[in-house]
Amino acid sequence: MSKILIVEDEVAIADLEKDYLELSGFDVEVANDGLLGLQKALEEEYNLVILDLMLPGIDGFEICRKIREDKNTPIIMVSAKKDDIDKIRGLGLGADDYMTKPFSPSELVARVKAHLARYERLIGSAAEVNKIVEIRGLKIDTTARRVWVNGEERAFTTKEFDLLTFLASHPNHVYTKDELFSEIWDMESIGDIATVTVHIKKIREKIEMDTSNPQYIETIWGVGYRFKV
Repeated sequence: MSKILIVEDEVAIADLEKDYLELSGFDVEVANDGLLGLQKALEEEYNLVILDLMLPGIDGFEICRKIREDKNTPIIMVSAKKDDIDKIRGLGLGADDYMTKPFSPSELVARVKAHLARYERLIGSAAEVNKIVEIRGLKIDTTARRVWVNGEERAFTTKEFDLLTFLASHPNHVYTKDELFSEIWDMESIGDIATVTVHIKKIREKIEMDTSNPQYIETIWGVGYRFKV
């Protein structure tokens, strides 16, 4: 459930906004003065802040500026002031939206939902975590295309990395040299499957403690190779 902070000194307006948002399924807290609102916004985690402009203690502009120094939480600024200069200033300080009072509670709910959805999309995109394959001291970062063996980074050519990653991502599956050549080089082997053998040899030299007794890439005689787990 998304958690929303309303910073609004007019109790009747704050209560109305709170009621509509809670009916829409949000968890809502209210701060009726600027200093308390700023403290809550900085010390607690909210999915969105609805921030009045004219507040006792500290105004909405200053609250917005301080929040933006620390967090990217969506902020909807609300005010009875209709001057464009205030809207421009608020948006310039980092507010995501500016609503002029009076407005319908249903419009506020709609804007809250829109900003939350947009923020979630942005966070989802930015927070993409590198895909890591990690097996017995071998660590492959498939996103950054980096490989470590027992904490020591090793350098791989493009095809060496692609071949190692493919095998490690399909553990215990036996692949023929033709299948590996077709998968990694994206063409029929046309009799040049020795390329696979050479690359397997180079990979083993970089990841195996004993290439004569490999612990990762195993030769299945008469068939091909498999990555052991």
